[in-house]
Amino acid sequence: MTRYNDTERIRTLYDRISPYYRSLWGEHIHHGYWIRGDETKEQAQIQLIEHLAQLAGIAPGACILDVGCGFGASSIYLARNYKAEATGITISPIQVEMASKAASSAEVNAKFLLMDAQAMSFNRSFDVVWSVESISHYQNIEAFFTSAAGLLKPGGTLAVIDWFKKENLKPAEYKKFIEPIEKGMLVELHTMQEYEAFMHSNRLQVSHNEILNEHCAKSWDISLDIIKKKSFWALAARLGPGFVEHLRSFRAMKTGFASGNFVYGLLVARKSQARRNDSAA
Repeated sequence: MTRYNDTERIRTLYDRISPYYRSLWGEHIHHGYWIRGDETKEQAQIQLIEHLAQLAGIAPGACILDVGCGFGASSIYLARNYKAEATGITISPIQVEMASKAASSAEVNAKFLLMDAQAMSFNRSFDVVWSVESISHYQNIEAFFTSAAGLLKPGGTLAVIDWFKKENLKPAEYKKFIEPIEKGMLVELHTMQEYEAFMHSNRLQVSHNEILNEHCAKSWDISLDIIKKKSFWALAARLGPGFVEHLRSFRAMKTGFASGNFVYGLLVARKSQARRNDSAA
């Protein structure tokens, strides 16, 4: 049976919906992070990026790999505000085109490549590997973490925000709260503890972990409001059953947040510094 997070299904979905997502959600296609509660969606989305950037300790001029870059908004933000050299990768040719145009318009040092995060290939290393709401789309998450660790410079940082499931879910809880999310969003959810184990096995030391549910759940109130228009569902019908299923899972996301069985989490980990070679001293 085809897994929910089949790469070709994901590529097809994002190629079809990205232009519409851009018009509905704006330049960022991730959750917002509300601090006061009265921020706009756009302000909250920027606050999410800034929250992760601050915890990751991104230095001016850092070389950043943005894995699963979407429309390139995180890369562009980091290039503009941190003077970073950003490289974004995505499996969607449409997203590469959209991100490249946005970076050119913003006149920042950001480029975008068509590349599968599960088969990353670079002849250079990075100060930061950055991933927001992408890893749960991958079928071989353990291999991704091994690859990401290998691409980091000594002392480099892995900065992750992703979707998770609560630990020790009962089968009935998984069936009710998590499976509808996986089916509609084309993901397979792990626990935060599993990600931490993958990081540790690749000699990455976790410096920060945080559950963001309280600050980010409002995203789905806004998302459900956005898709209430009948004309939008008519468009969804034209785009095919996969997109309709995707939209129906928005309510499952809201329910998952409310129940606590869905976890929206942040992890920052650092690669150890290269050991000094005393014999060469």
